[in-house]
Amino acid sequence: MQRRKPFSAKQRKEQLQLKRAIKRGDVSPPPPSKPDRRKKGRTRGNTLPSTTRATVADSTRRLESSFVKLPPAFLDRTKVLASTLPLPRPIPSRLAILSDVDQPPAASDAVACPKRPKWRYDMSKKEVEANEEGLFKKWLYQTDTAVNAWFNPSSTQDVPKTSSAPVTQTEGDRNGSDAISDQMPPAPTSFERNLEVWRQLWRVTEISQIILVLLDSRCPTLHFPPALASYLSNIPHSSRLRTILVLTKVDISGPDRAAAWTTYLNALYPAMRVVQVESYTEKYPDAGGSSSARRLLEPHLPSAFRQTLVNALRATHAELLEPPLAVKNNPERLATWRPKTKSAVDWDAVLKAHGGQVGTAVGGAAAPKPVKMGPGDHSDADDQTEDDDSEPEFLTIGLIGQPNVGKSSLLNALFGTQKVRASRTPGKTKHFQTLFWTPEVRLVDCPGLVIPNYVPMEMQVLSGILPISRVSAIPLCIYHAARLVPLEKVLGLAHPSLCSPAPEDKRTWRDGMRPAASGPGETGQERQKEMVWTAMDILTAYATKKGWVTAKAGRPDVNRAGNAILRALAEGRIRWAFWPPGTDPQTIAGHCQGAVDGPGDGVGIWIAHGPHGGSQDACDEDYDSERADEDGYPGARSEDEAEDGEASPADGSEEVSEDDGEDAVPGPAAPGGLGRQIAGTGSRFGALVLEDEDDN
Repeated sequence: MQRRKPFSAKQRKEQLQLKRAIKRGDVSPPPPSKPDRRKKGRTRGNTLPSTTRATVADSTRRLESSFVKLPPAFLDRTKVLASTLPLPRPIPSRLAILSDVDQPPAASDAVACPKRPKWRYDMSKKEVEANEEGLFKKWLYQTDTAVNAWFNPSSTQDVPKTSSAPVTQTEGDRNGSDAISDQMPPAPTSFERNLEVWRQLWRVTEISQIILVLLDSRCPTLHFPPALASYLSNIPHSSRLRTILVLTKVDISGPDRAAAWTTYLNALYPAMRVVQVESYTEKYPDAGGSSSARRLLEPHLPSAFRQTLVNALRATHAELLEPPLAVKNNPERLATWRPKTKSAVDWDAVLKAHGGQVGTAVGGAAAPKPVKMGPGDHSDADDQTEDDDSEPEFLTIGLIGQPNVGKSSLLNALFGTQKVRASRTPGKTKHFQTLFWTPEVRLVDCPGLVIPNYVPMEMQVLSGILPISRVSAIPLCIYHAARLVPLEKVLGLAHPSLCSPAPEDKRTWRDGMRPAASGPGETGQERQKEMVWTAMDILTAYATKKGWVTAKAGRPDVNRAGNAILRALAEGRIRWAFWPPGTDPQTIAGHCQGAVDGPGDGVGIWIAHGPHGGSQDACDEDYDSERADEDGYPGARSEDEAEDGEASPADGSEEVSEDDGEDAVPGPAAPGGLGRQIAGTGSRFGALVLEDEDDN
């Protein structure tokens, strides 16, 4: 080992002065030092060449989702409003109904999904990619213009091509009136801006005969925007493509809301079948018995849901084997017509196929098909054209949807084992994956992508579409969530004003005129009910209860508290679900009856009763287990699939700590969550604190 050289304080000072001078540009930087030519130790295992590693890293970066960035002025304003605007209590029952998606200013301004441009087999790869890039840039400009017109109708300026986000305005600006200072402005909507991610959707829809569109049963219409419905119905091969709507996470939303949404979607899309699924079950349901224990879950699709899904696929496959009406009316075309899908499928084998013997990742979308070589040695394009009428080798079923709806989780549940990587972090799947259900049926898992829609960003965060680690407007999102869910009741929080003693009254009173002192009842539950809550009060109270404080100033770490609450909402540890439009208010009132304190207390979209939904212990079970890496299910998974690193916030705001070993570490909680926590005793330097106390 090389001997360390002594480095004095004077040399350190000169080194810092030189670095600052180089940063200012006063002096030129010194020439780079010679590289270390010492031999490195042998690496064990198979290693990839440097060029291959660089190619893999570049392809991974190209598949990263890209979203808009919020301006710092908007973040500062929403943070101030979150600490001043009171939350409506009780929550009106009308907020429990998911209203229709905001409509565009005009029918011509409707946003759409980008479509792949036409191409020929004699075109080179560069020509095809150049056409796709040019069309995508045009679509991106048109979408930004339409979104900006919806968000800020008073603006007459065109959106520049380099614009990455619509201009943030207040709700009053959206209505054409003057800005209202005491109203929370909505955030602009986010949608996928990376061409490589859209190419994954194009490939999946091109090779599939049946499309499963997965919708979160808590808010299905948000996950099936008009842009996606129009794209699936207008693609060139839509005549030989069928769509099935799959409601996921019905164990979170409950059977009543899932049934109501099924009826609503059947009426809204009569040509599509709607089925319900759930993807996980408890591994040890009778173990322990403590409500606060972390639950171990495993992929599992109940037999009733499996039977319903397979029956829907069987009926849809039968429709694909029927010739269209125009072909039936033409005997000549009917004699030569052949279905564009595999005709013979053993559906009984599909129903029974699960376990480790299925889900083999062989072949895939890029697998070469057998080519019939004629006497003239035709080119590949001619062979492909001749084989267009031949029967495909597989029945291909594609799974598409927005991030965090449970596509990978459904695949694991179908196979009954861990086949693909499922994650709580939205957008875990980067590239479409092909797995064989049976030798005749293959499933294609498409990466989740955010479809353009007229929905504010805070609603997208609540539904788990956007990754929480990239959310910078945490106070805004908490304000929106607290308007729909009584978070202070769910988390059992005490108002921050109760943590500090009342100020001493130094006024002089005449005999008999001094007001009566507050009794213990008034300072407890009665005083708690009279408190006016704000979004920042909820963040402060939860951070105080968990003992999360900042490293230097020792203030409540509201960013970490907001991060944990948003994750709990998106992952289903706080159970919530909307009702479909047109729901009878009496139905909502019946489900809210006695949910918390009585029929007079509105609980919004919170599902207070049910397994792991209404108890404070279940809500507080482990909110700082944010790195448990599974796909949006209430509870911790047994697999260790934590992310190696989360992305930083999009606009350079303060990064929220996600691990238990950060500087803001929970200390021993005070009774009832009141009082400031001792952060140092639970951190890395807790031993030093205890030693200092012993010395004193």
